Formats: sequence, structure tokens, C-alpha cells
Amino acid sequence: MRVAFVSRRFFPTISGMSVYAANLLRQLARAGHDVTMVSQYRNDPLGVRVYGGGPPPPLPGVRMLGRESHGEQEGGAFERDVADLAGVLRAEHRRAPFDVIHAQYAYPPGLAALQAGRELGVPVVVSVQGGDGHWVGNCCEHHKDAMRVVLGGADALLIGSRSFAGEVTARLGTPLERWTIVPGGVDTEKFTPGTGAPGTLGRREPPVLLYHGRVDARKGALDVVEAVAKLAAERPVRLLMSGIGPDSDAVTARVCELGLDHIVELSGYVAYDDAPAVYRRGDVFVSPTYGEGFSNTILEAMASGLPIVSTRAVGVVDCLCDGQNGLLVEPGDVPALTGALRRLLDDPALSARLAGTALREVRARYSWRAVAAQIVTVYHQVLALGRPRAGADGCVVRTPIDKGCRFRAAPHLL
Repeated sequence: MRVAFVSRRFFPTISGMSVYAANLLRQLARAGHDVTMVSQYRNDPLGVRVYGGGPPPPLPGVRMLGRESHGEQEGGAFERDVADLAGVLRAEHRRAPFDVIHAQYAYPPGLAALQAGRELGVPVVVSVQGGDGHWVGNCCEHHKDAMRVVLGGADALLIGSRSFAGEVTARLGTPLERWTIVPGGVDTEKFTPGTGAPGTLGRREPPVLLYHGRVDARKGALDVVEAVAKLAAERPVRLLMSGIGPDSDAVTARVCELGLDHIVELSGYVAYDDAPAVYRRGDVFVSPTYGEGFSNTILEAMASGLPIVSTRAVGVVDCLCDGQNGLLVEPGDVPALTGALRRLLDDPALSARLAGTALREVRARYSWRAVAAQIVTVYHQVLALGRPRAGADGCVVRTPIDKGCRFRAAPHLL
């Protein structure tokens, strides 16, 4: 099968969705599919500082095509980038016809995929993952209309969790039966526990709390700092914050304001291949996120044998259950977050039990081979429906552009 995979952010961008795409494409290539990746990238100072940037690196067995997102960089003109992506897909199809176009993110890549797919008569699969589902359409009517066009026009819709599907349906009106739930995956051979039994505390004194991922207030990065400040007032503890993101400067400033420089390490950018070693530096993984599509970092922490404190947030409650394989608090509740961390540090038996259960579950349910097989099944299903009639009908966003949209002013936050 010849597959076009279209994404907004790929390596060297710092994003869980980059990891998701890399693992999926490796599995597709290993299974013998002919895969072309078309990915946008930032190449301006702000974009590179916040997310990382530059052209996508090679991926074995995959044809990689990088497209600099000039429109996004120059005033949030996403329409310019949509047109560019659609043009590349048309040109690549003329070179060697695609069987399926799969867009990661409904907007902007999903709109480009739909426009190209309908013009070429190629079925389109769209994955809604994370930020596009939570935020796009909350910003302005034009982008809400764009999301509805994509979600209504795609031949299949993939989403990481039932709770996330419910949120997007409630906001945009997509019928629940349109969604195919395909969870995230993790490389359980790459991410493994360190020495000792899963969840074993006391290997390091003081214990190390680990936050790994995008440094973003929407992921709870600032809440972690506040919780550690409270814990540090009563016991020795350290915090390792790994990653970069839109709130890196705010986190650094808050650490300084609270006088935590001596116990907080801000590691900055960490390459994916170095991530397993980062997890092995932690004793407890903390992810006080306000919402996920399906959290790759939580799966990686589970596979690394760490006890986890997270939140009762969309995309988290589908893989973590409070008291069974992790501890959950309400998003934004810093006192509860502090209490949950304190509880794990004070109860090594609880820590070991939660981590052991999480490790068994992630190995049984979330291997990348199983996840990729589910996605290929969807490809076969849309092909069995027959190729859609070629034409541009139903792909136009008719609501006027809102130049006051917050993501046009700060497109790196999208």
C-alpha cells in the first residue's frame, strides 16, 4: 500500500506527536508499505526556541519531505501552509499515486489532506491528536468551521481515547460513531525499568521527581514547580524538568522567584533516543496535565517502571485509574498534587504496587506493533469503500478569516 502521511510537527520538533509519528511510520515501513512523510517545520528563531525546528531527519524506509511553514511564521497565515501541503501531495501523487492519505492533526494538515484527497479521488484518514482537538475551534469561528469541514469530510477519523472523542464531539458536533479509538503506543523495548523492582524508592537521596515533555502551562509545568516548593519546605527532594516549550522562560523565572535553583534541574532539549536514560534518573513521574489526546510520556513512564502522579484529565483517565496504576488529582489543584506526591514518597509499598501494575498493563496493551496494525485495518476499511469521486466539493471553509484569532497572533501555541 502506498501511504502519504502528513504532519504539522515532526523531529527535530519537541513533541509527543513526533514520537508517535516516528514509531507508526517505522512499523508501516517494516510491514512493507510504501510511505511518504510530508511534514511542516519551523525555521524561525521563536519556533526553534519553543519547539525545536529545521527539516525532518531521515527515517529508514520512508520518503521524507520537509516544508517550511512560512505562513505560520509570517503572521499566522495558516491558509498559505495548507495550500503548500496540498500542492506537495498533488505533485507526489502524480509522481506515484497514493492509495491513502493520512493526516496527523485535523488542522492545518487535515484540511490540506482533504483538499488534495478529494481533488485526486484518494481516501483520507485524519487523526485528531492533542492540541488540535482541545484548542482549534475554541479560538475563532473560522477555525471552528475548518475543523467541522475536516471532521465531516474525512473518510475515517482516528482519536486516542474515548474521553477525548467525547470532548471533541461535544464542542464540534461530530457524531460519536464517526470515531475510531486507537490509543497511543510505546516502544517497550526502548523504554524499560532501571535497576531494581519497578517503583522502588530510596535508590537516590533525596528522591527525584521527574517532569518530562513539553514545558507548557497547559501540561501543568508551572503546577509542578509550585508543588515542589511546598514539598521542599518539609523534606529533601529534587525536581528534574526535561524538555522545552512555550513556557520554558516562565518556569525558569518561577524557579528563581521561589529560590529553588539548588534543587531544580532544567535540562532543556532532550533527544528521543536519550529519553530512556532521563526516565531512569527519576523516582516518581509527575504529569499534572490539563488535557491530552493520549499521553505518550505517561506510557513511556509506565514502561520505565515509574510510579506516576497525574490528573483526572481527558486522555489520561483512559490509561490511568486512581489507586490502581497511578495517583490522580484534579487539574490545577496544587495542594492535591503536593499531597499525592507526598503520599508516594511516604509509602514505598504503594509506589511499588502502582508502578508494577502500570508496567504490566503497558506491555500488554500499548505495543507499537498492535497500534500500527489497528491503523492499517482502518486503511483497508476506507479502501474497501471504494475511491471517493474526484472533485473539490465540501472542502471549502466559508466562514471569514478572523484576524483577531489568538493563534494567528501566537501560532507557536497551536
